[in-house]
Amino acid sequence: MKNTEQLLSQITEAVRACGEIILHADRGKSCIDEKAGHANFVTTYDKKVQQELQRRLAEILPEAVFVGEEEDIHASVADGYAFIVDPIDGTTNFIKDYHLSAISVGLALDGERYMGVVYNPYLKELFTAVRGQGAYLNGAPIHVSSEPLENGVVLFGTAPYYEELNKKSFEMAYDYFKRSLDVRRSGSAALDLCSVAAGRAELFFELRLCPWDFAAGSLIVEEAGGKVTTVEGTPVTLDTPCSMLATNGVC
Repeated sequence: MKNTEQLLSQITEAVRACGEIILHADRGKSCIDEKAGHANFVTTYDKKVQQELQRRLAEILPEAVFVGEEEDIHASVADGYAFIVDPIDGTTNFIKDYHLSAISVGLALDGERYMGVVYNPYLKELFTAVRGQGAYLNGAPIHVSSEPLENGVVLFGTAPYYEELNKKSFEMAYDYFKRSLDVRRSGSAALDLCSVAAGRAELFFELRLCPWDFAAGSLIVEEAGGKVTTVEGTPVTLDTPCSMLATNGVC
């Protein structure tokens, strides 16, 4: 087992460095391609950040496999260390210069979430967690809210790449809207999860996410005292896409 404190420090340093790529992106030179599904984009900078992260993380933990969103074939995360990475979570926001995008790096050990780092370079907000050691924002401890749903804010994702889930997503959002103070849609699942962890919202749901969307953020929620399951109430796993329901444990 690696020294946890040193490992986290090295990973956060790599993530912050890659955040500079996002901050200094020249959108005039950002070629945009479409992937399968509605509004599912990948830019030159998604690929650039992923390549730089892969290089830096391989130097930190060479024995770890690397699973990045912008790869066609993904390695198994069942054994040993595995980095599970979304280089720009919130690519549409990035394209629109909306300033709600994040680098998400989860580190799994033998198929279980072990460490999570989520960084919004625009706000210089770095969320971190290590299994069993709590959750932090820029080094300060964070904790989920203690408010019930009727006093809470609900965050949700629209599963835009999966058109068969769009209508149900908004139906659920409307139901939560009637039961809560209000709903929000940010465009970044990783940042929504961290908002629940930091007590800024009480609940987040999305009907289908991939492991790189939640590998880091879901651990940060749990380490902040929250609860994470699928919408159906089953445990989340890192080997397949699934729905997600993250709450403060009160809602």
